[in-house]
Amino acid sequence: MVFSSNPLALSVPDPAFESWLRNKGYLEILDQRTSDLHRLSTSTSAAAAVQSSPSSSSSNAATATTTIPYGLFISLFSHLKTLFSLLTLNPFSKLTSDDFSGDTPSWTNAFIGSFNSYSFPTSPAQARLRAHENVKRFARNYASLFILFFACSLYQMPLALVGLIACLALWDVFRYCGDRWQLDQYPVFRQTLVRIAQCTTAVILFFSNVQVTLLCALSVSYAVLVLHASLRKLTPGKQSTPSDRNRSSSKR
Repeated sequence: MVFSSNPLALSVPDPAFESWLRNKGYLEILDQRTSDLHRLSTSTSAAAAVQSSPSSSSSNAATATTTIPYGLFISLFSHLKTLFSLLTLNPFSKLTSDDFSGDTPSWTNAFIGSFNSYSFPTSPAQARLRAHENVKRFARNYASLFILFFACSLYQMPLALVGLIACLALWDVFRYCGDRWQLDQYPVFRQTLVRIAQCTTAVILFFSNVQVTLLCALSVSYAVLVLHASLRKLTPGKQSTPSDRNRSSSKR
């Protein structure tokens, strides 16, 4: 039976639909749709390869032996390409100061989630989308992790901890003496003391290897941030509650 064309049956192109989802903020639907399309295309190509193979059993066995390693190689190459694309990613490009002013998301349900909350990104574009959005959502969690890693690094390097405490004590003494001696009335002398304190701080930090501790904490934190942000599936954003709407209307 042949159906006649219906002028009311409209078809929205995929790029236009994805642009609409992105503009309206339905990023979790866009993320899930990208994964579903990749899974569908993979299953379709596999089915087409099976149907196009010869009907004899020996030919089917030879084709399967050749197709399986080839498919594994293509999948491995795609995953490596996505991983290498994360090295050129700047996850902080869309981060603003307002992302640190809100409440910290829950560590268990929101940040960590369940096992089903993670999946390998199907393309570099999906990895970038997840990274930018998750960094904005979990900015306070990532900042807390950096403080934790930095504290652990200082615990492993007591000399760096002593040097950091000495620098903090130096500047606290300088502030106390400046207030007591009223160094604001002598700007040239105060500026000279500031330069001397800065040079002393740099020497203390250098010889106590605080920069090594900071570099280790930054490296570990950045690796955890990029991996978690790219592997974590996007979830629906926080919906506005009636109390939030009443609060916003009262501000107006």
